[in-house]
Amino acid sequence: MLRLLVLLLLLANGAYYAWADGLLLSWGFGPLPEREPHRLAQQVKPEAVRVLPPEEARRLQAEARPAECLQAGPFETAAIDPLRQALVSWPESAWSLEPVNEPGRWIVYMGKYPNAENVERKKGELRQIGVTYEALSNPDLEPGLSLGGFPTQEAAQQQLEKLNTRGVRTAKVVQERPEVRGQRLVLPALDDSLRGRLDDLKPALGGKPLRPCR
Repeated sequence: MLRLLVLLLLLANGAYYAWADGLLLSWGFGPLPEREPHRLAQQVKPEAVRVLPPEEARRLQAEARPAECLQAGPFETAAIDPLRQALVSWPESAWSLEPVNEPGRWIVYMGKYPNAENVERKKGELRQIGVTYEALSNPDLEPGLSLGGFPTQEAAQQQLEKLNTRGVRTAKVVQERPEVRGQRLVLPALDDSLRGRLDDLKPALGGKPLRPCR
């Protein structure tokens, strides 16, 4: 039995050697040679491969990056002319000013707190009694919390009364933002050819951030 096993191993080793060394290629067995011309035969349209200059490579990369829609505002009437002047060199199809009317917003407010640690502690207390909260959109009210936003002061007051019955004692109703009328800047298809101009546009934005279009 042992002799048979040794004989089988010798035959297996011999067969592998013959296969690996290409002695069986005439029979259709053996590894694919890594030498030419076999590797050339594996290439797919090698004549289409070319090395691009850096400028063309950057251009193609920019074209592959999808354009995005951004918006900022609303802007009051006095800010419109400076904004138009800043956009004179932009293609007309690359921007638009749209009239907008944002209603005022009233919130059930908790704050201001001395620091972020106090805000986190208050969040924990609210979670314990099952009261939801949200981030503030008015930085002048930070650090603090909103327990809900409403289009009227009366609606916010009604919500505050409901929350009082659930154990909320230190909240109050405040106006998070007044009604705003003006125009919104929309950049509908901002691509890399225009992104480089955003820094020059920022002074005319007056600190208003560009956000993704809704």
